Amino acid sequence: MSRARPAGSYGIDAPWVPWLWLGLGVLYLALTVCGIVWWDVTAWGNTIVAVIGVLFLCGAALYWHATLRGKFLVWRGLLDELPAPPRALDMGCGRGAVAIMTALRFPSAHVEGVDLWRSIDQSGNGEQAAIANAEVSGVADRISFATADMTALPSPDAAYDLVTASLSIHNIPTADGRAQAITEAWRVLAPGGRLVIVDISKVGEYIVTLRGLGAEALQVRPAGWRMWWSGPWMATRILTAVKAPV
Repeated sequence: MSRARPAGSYGIDAPWVPWLWLGLGVLYLALTVCGIVWWDVTAWGNTIVAVIGVLFLCGAALYWHATLRGKFLVWRGLLDELPAPPRALDMGCGRGAVAIMTALRFPSAHVEGVDLWRSIDQSGNGEQAAIANAEVSGVADRISFATADMTALPSPDAAYDLVTASLSIHNIPTADGRAQAITEAWRVLAPGGRLVIVDISKVGEYIVTLRGLGAEALQVRPAGWRMWWSGPWMATRILTAVKAPV
């Protein structure tokens, strides 16, 4: 692909988070100014408060980079590593970024995306937003979107050659629910197919579940600073696995 980010509008992941970090950064810098101008605060105390403010601002900047550009760069690299899948599914597709990138990268593939369309997980989340992005990217004829719970996918067994999930499974509130989502992803994956999960937490749980399911070529690696959601303490990991051929 010539572009890291496909055409369209993809919102902000968990949009309240970067605004919180920005607000805290501004607050701490304002406290620093107040400490210098009006309050009898030591130079050392003001320095500490200023450093905290700068850290919050840097965290907000890293978050916006991750959600607006970094995640697209990471996924472009991941898709470039994969063989062409005739059929693909993106679980928790949001506004369609990964599904659309998959369709752009593999012109012969048909891609499906499922989501519950929660705006708390992504700003402006909705099926119509995903459809509009697919249309402006020129792949609407090869992508379909549906409202579905990833813990109970409506697809038949072995329906897809590639199943992806980007920053979505961790939003399931219970360990049993997350395990069920992994089990469902494995159920709909065809023998010889590949599973690619990019997530910020709970990846260790996914590994345990996949080992129990007999996953092959199970690998986990860091996504790098481009997907630091405010800093290394909120880093992203990439999990890949292959389903054994029959």
